[in-house]
Amino acid sequence: MLGQEEARTRLGAAELGAEPGARASLVQFSSAFCQPCRATRRILAEVAAMVDGVAHIEIDAEERLDLVRTLGIEKTPTVLVLDAAGRIVRRAAGMPRKVDVIAALGAAV
Repeated sequence: MLGQEEARTRLGAAELGAEPGARASLVQFSSAFCQPCRATRRILAEVAAMVDGVAHIEIDAEERLDLVRTLGIEKTPTVLVLDAAGRIVRRAAGMPRKVDVIAALGAAV
């Protein structure tokens, strides 16, 4: 569940370190030795390739501790689904199922 503060947070290219998608973004927080992060990377890349205007952005949690703390990321992988305005519309910790990622995109696009 998203808190009110988190729902108001907007993330853009400056915060993400990459250009967000025109319609939505799948933002993945990973760490170097995280085995589920590799599978999550593959799933999110596949979904982003299926839907026009959706970007997959992977962020190394250890390199971006400022953002990790601001967003309250507690484990990797954590996936945020952002709408076109950069607002967080869904959040999930752990390796997601492809069908769940596709469903979560429905809230963003």
